[in-house]
Amino acid sequence: MSLPFRFRCAVLFLLCLAACRAPAPRVPQVPEGLFDLGDTVALGLSRLPGAETVSVFRPEGERYVNNVVMSYFWGEFYCMWQESARDEDTPDSFVALSRSRDGKHWSAPEPLALPTDSTFASPGGWIQRGDSLCAVLNLICSPERARGGTAWYVATENGRDWSRPAPLRMADGSPVDGILEQDPMLLPGGRTVGAAHFRPDTQVAPIYTDDPSGLRGWVRVPLPEGEGKPLEPSQYRTRKGGLVMFFRDQASSFRKLYSISEDGGQTWSAPALTDIPDSRSKQCAGTLPDGRTFWVGNPTGSKSRRILALAVADDGYTFDRAWVLASADDLPRQRFAGRYKTLGYSYPKAFVQPDGTLWISFSVNKEDAALIRIPAGTL
Repeated sequence: MSLPFRFRCAVLFLLCLAACRAPAPRVPQVPEGLFDLGDTVALGLSRLPGAETVSVFRPEGERYVNNVVMSYFWGEFYCMWQESARDEDTPDSFVALSRSRDGKHWSAPEPLALPTDSTFASPGGWIQRGDSLCAVLNLICSPERARGGTAWYVATENGRDWSRPAPLRMADGSPVDGILEQDPMLLPGGRTVGAAHFRPDTQVAPIYTDDPSGLRGWVRVPLPEGEGKPLEPSQYRTRKGGLVMFFRDQASSFRKLYSISEDGGQTWSAPALTDIPDSRSKQCAGTLPDGRTFWVGNPTGSKSRRILALAVADDGYTFDRAWVLASADDLPRQRFAGRYKTLGYSYPKAFVQPDGTLWISFSVNKEDAALIRIPAGTL
């Protein structure tokens, strides 16, 4: 039996009204002209007043230094990085650790994770819960890096004595058979969200856990097939609680890829390209205590990493303010050549203190470790 005409019209009207009210998909973006890609020194950006650059480690001789990442625990800053004699991702690569009381003067580095006969070590970020600080360590298969590795951790309660290495574990109890690239993010409800590159072929996938420790119970979430070739993600939380994950596009679009989750990281949209320029390099993103979001990277639109910039958004999507943190004119001469020792400011990682102070750690020419401190209120 057919429905009355008036009833059908009413249903059609309600469906159209619902469609009109449905929120449009949000896309991370920058206003046209925010970055002057023709300016190979500073992208047309002004300096951020109050930003302070600090040297963490400058070796006297030839070294490879990259993947610099920091944290704060029991009154001290901690900084770890990947180090080797000359080249990137070689069997002698290990994780070094340095400490500081004020963030300006750093201790002589000491090994935190050493290579073995079958693996070398790289930092995967920090996980801090209560009275424990955990350093995530990627033990990567050597010498065939393409085979990937596994995620382990060491923990401390006093900042001096570290536990024996133990694997991060999935919800079924098996080790996380992949490597982490950034600090996992703790959500207000207690869930921890991140991403890992799983074997085989280092396929990237979001992960989450509801375990309070952040060390076990990890669930791998399928990442739908989309645009580009996503790698090395970082993530942030918008004011309305949505999660956005940025990726490096290894397919050389020289633009950032993104994916969105509206259910706390349990499902994610297919990766899609933004209009935000990139250098096909690792970047970082995060959320400030006041709810604004930021990202740090090399928005050059080319392979150049000689400019490090910071962009901020009020709503988590339109990054309409940006500053140069380190320009091509600031870049020192590279002292030693080496395999994959890219010139510039590589692999920035962000750390936000509760008071809003923002720290950016990165390597310079892949041979020095450095930080930029951005005092609370500066942005």
